[in-house]
This record gives sequence, structure tokens and C-alpha cells, in this order.
Amino acid sequence: MSDGQEGWNQAEAIRTLREAYGNEIVLFDEQDESVAYRILAEFRHNGNDYAVLQTDELKKEKEVAIFKISVSGDGEPELETIEDDDEWETVSEIYDEMSFPIQDRP
Repeated sequence: MSDGQEGWNQAEAIRTLREAYGNEIVLFDEQDESVAYRILAEFRHNGNDYAVLQTDELKKEKEVAIFKISVSGDGEPELETIEDDDEWETVSEIYDEMSFPIQDRP
């Protein structure tokens, strides 16, 4: 991103998950255990919707989980893993720009 704010300026805040679930969403891991995630951010970029989520464990490690939001046939929001590395990196950078103003970054 050339000017440091390009991505965030092109992202639009949305509330798809918050409107459906509130501030937390429960997902199931590989062992079919329920895990509560806080919804940190939701935004639209280049026609796609994204969610940035965090568990208590991820918070301890200063990490987040980033997903693409889609809508099922019955109108329910669904989360998808972002498979494309470039797309994931772009979305991650946008979230960083939202969370940490350029002057506050190391």
C-alpha cells in the first residue's frame, strides 16, 4: 500500500455479524469444541466482506483470526477461510491500519 492509508480508505465498515450475533460469535474447532470469538472488526473491501475475530488465547498472543463473510442461501452469515495469501495479507494490512494509526506503528 503506497500511502499507508490506501486500504483503509477503500474499506467500508459493516455490521453483518454483530447484527446477527452481537459482539461474540461461537465457532467450532477441528475437535468440534465450541470456541467464543469476539468480533473486533467487520468491513467490506473490493466487494468482499471480512471479519476480524479474537479468542482469549489469540489475545494473549496478540493475534487475530481473519475470515471472509458470505451469506448462505437462507440469509445467514457464514465465515470462510481466506485461501489466497495476497488477499489475506491485504485484509490484514487494512485491519492494522484501522487499529494502529500510522504514527503509532513501530
